[in-house]
Amino acid sequence: MSTANAYLTVRGIEVDVVYKDIKNLHITVHPPAGRVRVAAPTRFDDDQVRLAVVGRLAWIKRQREQLQAVERQTEREMVTGESHYVWGIRRRLKIVERPGRAHFELNGDRLVLYVPAGTSQDKRLDQLDKWYRAQLREAIPGLIAGWEQKLDVTVPKWTIKRMKTKWGSCNRETRHIWLNVELAKKHPDCLEYIVVHEMTHYFERNHGPTFTALMDAHLPDWRSRRDQLNDAPLADETW
Repeated sequence: MSTANAYLTVRGIEVDVVYKDIKNLHITVHPPAGRVRVAAPTRFDDDQVRLAVVGRLAWIKRQREQLQAVERQTEREMVTGESHYVWGIRRRLKIVERPGRAHFELNGDRLVLYVPAGTSQDKRLDQLDKWYRAQLREAIPGLIAGWEQKLDVTVPKWTIKRMKTKWGSCNRETRHIWLNVELAKKHPDCLEYIVVHEMTHYFERNHGPTFTALMDAHLPDWRSRRDQLNDAPLADETW
């Protein structure tokens, strides 16, 4: 069976398209971010796929809302024994209550939170969010600097942000890049893929053939990195 790939944006929604020797078009929505994937007959072109996706937008949005509802239902309790991922490695959380400043440390396969007794769940979660952001702030500058040289561009501003449906985004006019704080849970290769993806938007706005060709030239294994990023849900307990 022959196949071909395309990468489209429809009404602000990123769509992965695989053209196959099949009879009917199929649309699926995948966790964690609601990635839309389309398997389309080879007789279809990109415009026909766009129309099909537009026709199913209401259904796609419902599927995404359900995924977000699941994520809300599985909120972390921040107690000893929970699993949390750090750069793609599964760590067991250990809570150590003691006086002093709350902070995290890595100890073997453990992620240890030192925290004053009586600290609420919300404050523990806030500490985790701050720690993940610190991990990213340490990793991102070197990545961006390296790719600025390779792509001969500059990134004037980047921001870490919690996003429900995107791993990253880019404003081409200001060249401001946003990166999802959840990337600290993923393998570093995934963070690099998103950095390169967003920087590539400096050269091409849409996810068409030109964008794909640029990604192929700069990061040949980007598809496997993208699949690694999207295959596992964001919620820790389902990893």
